[in-house]
Amino acid sequence: MVGMDLIAGVAQQQVLSPQMQQSLQLLQTPVAELRQMIAAELASNPVLEEENLLGSSTDSDEDPHPHSQALTKEENDRSARDNEFSLQDEWRDYLPQASIRSPFSAEDEERRRFLFESQVSRPTLRNLVMDQAVGFPPEERRLVELVAGSLDDDGYLRMTIAELASAAGVPEVPMEAVLRKVREFEPPGVAASDLADCLLLQLSRRGEGNGLAARILCHHLPQLARHRYDEIARDLRVPVDDVSAAARHIATLEPKPGRPFASADEQGVIPDLIVIPQTNAETEGGGDRGGFSVRLNEDELPRLKISNDYKELLADRGQNEELLLYLREKIKGARFFMRSLQQRQQTLLAIGNQIVSRQEDFFRRGASALKPLIMAQIAEAVGLHVTTVSRAVSGKYMDTPQGLFEMRYFFTPGFQNSDGSSVSNETVKGAIRDMVDKESPRATLSDQEIVTELEARGLKVARRTIAKYREQLGILPSHLRKN
Repeated sequence: MVGMDLIAGVAQQQVLSPQMQQSLQLLQTPVAELRQMIAAELASNPVLEEENLLGSSTDSDEDPHPHSQALTKEENDRSARDNEFSLQDEWRDYLPQASIRSPFSAEDEERRRFLFESQVSRPTLRNLVMDQAVGFPPEERRLVELVAGSLDDDGYLRMTIAELASAAGVPEVPMEAVLRKVREFEPPGVAASDLADCLLLQLSRRGEGNGLAARILCHHLPQLARHRYDEIARDLRVPVDDVSAAARHIATLEPKPGRPFASADEQGVIPDLIVIPQTNAETEGGGDRGGFSVRLNEDELPRLKISNDYKELLADRGQNEELLLYLREKIKGARFFMRSLQQRQQTLLAIGNQIVSRQEDFFRRGASALKPLIMAQIAEAVGLHVTTVSRAVSGKYMDTPQGLFEMRYFFTPGFQNSDGSSVSNETVKGAIRDMVDKESPRATLSDQEIVTELEARGLKVARRTIAKYREQLGILPSHLRKN
């Protein structure tokens, strides 16, 4: 008979301090939610207060930076004795800044991975997918992370195997193997390429992958969408009632696996970064055309400082030891919060500057000029881990001369032009849309004809990729567009 025994053991476990968890949460929080976090911190820490911008400040020990205030030398000395690890030491351990360019060791990689996987935040589809990859080999987990980060809000994966493999720097075979595993994760239908694929995944999970409903999805989805059950029944040689029953069964499936993870907050989007055109005179070095500058949208955030009253009370060295200890901890917590906030702003600004520098043509001409860009390039340029860049840009928006865009929009895979240059998949989608808009209703372009036209422009794109992009753009097949 098998029994159960209690076995004592010793194991090393890395535990994040509450302060470091707070710092990371600030990094990945959009500005709209950041205001709420700051308000909560103001309410919980009595030594932290909002700076009054209406009056002029003459206090010499206040830092002009909106999110960091200098303390007296005595407080700094005391804080140095009390703090075993400073913010900069902890932050540098996990999120190396631009001055650190050395390769990541295996131990560093594991620490960062642990850091981001252990971060407590609102449940997201990305986190759920990563949670189900626990126990995978490190290389597979890296690929799962890429897939999870590439899912759209509906839970679909709009990138091809070739695009994913290129972004990960691996052959297509291991990338495809990992994707097959992810498509078996919860929720059913996650990482599907389109609606039919999503619903088929759910039917297969129920053991109905070869049933009538699956056959309808594979071959008659347009007719199903138009409720042409008689046509489907005639083609499949089954009773119309069976087709109707199958349609009702399909209607019980979830067309958007990511729906439960969508934010319920319907407030307007507030950009974290603002891209501003510069005139020739403002652009360093001059030139024929002006450039662009990036600034933080700090108008939405209150300016913080440590109350002078509490600083003076602490400096008076009163006899109430308990009060002094309390104030010391609160001031230390306030300083950490402001430095973490400043660190978040500096990180976002560094990433935003890199995006604008690499996508300058987009800000001049729009989506047709968007260049291929992956997060690893930005991570290398600013000295951060690619996972840090992914978390930092998630849910953040940029207000640009071309409109309001999520920061993830600027990270796209690309295709090689015949002249050796690269174009993004958004450029290809724009070309497809332009061709369809200009086609004759009586002579619509097939996917293969679009492939041929793109080749004539020096761009080689597979037919299945054209079909995928066409579906993403909401463009019907050529035979359904005719007339």
